[in-house]
Amino acid sequence: MSIRQRSSILLSLLSPLLLLALLLAACGGTAPGSGNVASSSPAAKNVSIGLGYIPDIQFAPFYVAQSKGYYKAAGLNVTFNHGVVPDLIGSMVAGKSDFVFAGGDEMLVARDKNVKVISVSTIFQKYPVSLIVPADSAIKSLTDIKGHTIGVPGPFGSTYTGLLALLNKANLTLSDVKVQSIGFTQVAALIGHKVDAVMGYANNEPLQLNKRGFPVRTFDVSNYQPLVSNGIVTTEETYHNQPQMVRSFVQATLKGLKDVIADPSGAVEISKSYVQGMDAAQAMSVLQATIPLWQGNGPPGYNDSATWEATAQFLALEKMIAPVKDVTQAYTNQTVS
Repeated sequence: MSIRQRSSILLSLLSPLLLLALLLAACGGTAPGSGNVASSSPAAKNVSIGLGYIPDIQFAPFYVAQSKGYYKAAGLNVTFNHGVVPDLIGSMVAGKSDFVFAGGDEMLVARDKNVKVISVSTIFQKYPVSLIVPADSAIKSLTDIKGHTIGVPGPFGSTYTGLLALLNKANLTLSDVKVQSIGFTQVAALIGHKVDAVMGYANNEPLQLNKRGFPVRTFDVSNYQPLVSNGIVTTEETYHNQPQMVRSFVQATLKGLKDVIADPSGAVEISKSYVQGMDAAQAMSVLQATIPLWQGNGPPGYNDSATWEATAQFLALEKMIAPVKDVTQAYTNQTVS
C-alpha cells in the first residue's frame, strides 16, 4: 500500500470536526467550540481604591458600582482597600492604591507639603461633621459654647477641623473652650455627661444617641463654613498619564452613587455582601442620613469652585496651610461632566 493510500484511509477515519481543527491549526486558526477563541476585547485593567476604615454602608456607591458591573463594563477590575490608615493619601502616593477616598481639606494639606495629588470628584457635597449637644443643653447657639467642655477624638481629622470652623464663625478661639480628647467615645462621653458637647459625624453619632433614648441637637459645620469633604483623589501623574482610566472609574462610581440615591433599600441589600454582619435597619437609617450629604447644588460628584476657595482660605487662616495662589489646580470636573 502506498503512502498516499494509507493517508487517504487515515483521513477518512477522522471526524469532520477534528479534521477542521487540524486544518485550522495549520492555518493558525482555532476550531469552533475549542475554548480558545481569541477575544478582541482588551483585558480589564486592575485598579484599586483606598477607602480607609472598615467596610461600611457609607461606601455603598462603590459597592453598587461593583455589584452591578459598572466597573467591569468600563474595562476595570476594581479592588477595595479597607483598613484604618493614618495617612491614606501618603499610602496612595507610595503605590498602595490608584485612588483614595479622602477629604478635600486633608488633600490641600498634602498639597501644601508638595504632594502632587488632585481631586477628580467630590462625593460628599456637604461637610458631614457636627457639634452635638443634649437636647436640653444650655447651648442654644454657637456663641453659647464659650466656657464649655467639648469632646473630640483628638487634635486631628475632620472633627477637629470642623470644631475650628465653628469656633471661627462664633468669633471664638480654642482658649475660649475646654477641648478634651476622648478618642472615638463620643456617644458614651455625652451620655455620661463627661463633656458638654462632642464633635462627630452627622450621619453617625446623632443616630446612635437618639437610638439609645438620648435626644440631641446638632450644629452642622456645613451650615456655617463651606468645606470640601470626601471624594475621589488620585495622583497628578495618574490623572495626566491615564485620563481615560480615571474618567471611567469616576463615571462608573457616580453611576453607583445615583443608584444608591434612587434606591436606598436596594443599596442596603447589595452592601450586605460587602459589610459582614451588617444590621440592615441601622444601615438604612445611616444611608438616609447620608444621602442629603451627597447632594449639593451641582451634579453628583461635582467639585464646587466656591467651596474649594472657601476651604483654602479657611485652612490658611488657621495656619494649617500656606495661602494658595490657585486652588483650581487642586481639582477638576473633567471626569465628572
